[in-house]
Amino acid sequence: MVPSEPWLTRGLLTLLSGEIMFEGTVISINITPIVEGPMQTVDEVRAVPGRGLEGDRYFDHPQMEPKRELTLVEAEAIEAFRSEFKIDFGLEGTRRNLITRGVPLNHLVGREFWIGGVKARGIQLCEPCATLQRLSHPKVLPGLIHRGGLRAQILTEGTIRVGEVIRES
Repeated sequence: MVPSEPWLTRGLLTLLSGEIMFEGTVISINITPIVEGPMQTVDEVRAVPGRGLEGDRYFDHPQMEPKRELTLVEAEAIEAFRSEFKIDFGLEGTRRNLITRGVPLNHLVGREFWIGGVKARGIQLCEPCATLQRLSHPKVLPGLIHRGGLRAQILTEGTIRVGEVIRES
């Protein structure tokens, strides 16, 4: 199957078996130490299995779940959202930890992948919610449905840096 949108083909290679392989990059890292606090863009962050991203609001959370350890969203999805709704919306506006380019995140649910030297597993889609809408923009709910990103579990400890390659395991 060939994607209908040209931006979906960036970084993708469809094998004869029908499997999609990709190689994308981390273009931004965002964390906040305070729940509902403003996101801070950083150049690198330490990822710890079972604990999350050091310095982020969910790091060592007393009720930590794998789906809270790491969130990712495609820059292409944010750019399409801005264009379709004709709004000013920054990359950090989704409140996701990693902004990626060239990574088909929806296809990574249930799959393992590498972010540089850190291995992760896609848990579920990270759909927009009322809290995100309240903290960012009213059009987030309709605009980012099914393209709001991915919740992932961190499988190996390491440092994630801007510019690192993301690839399927």
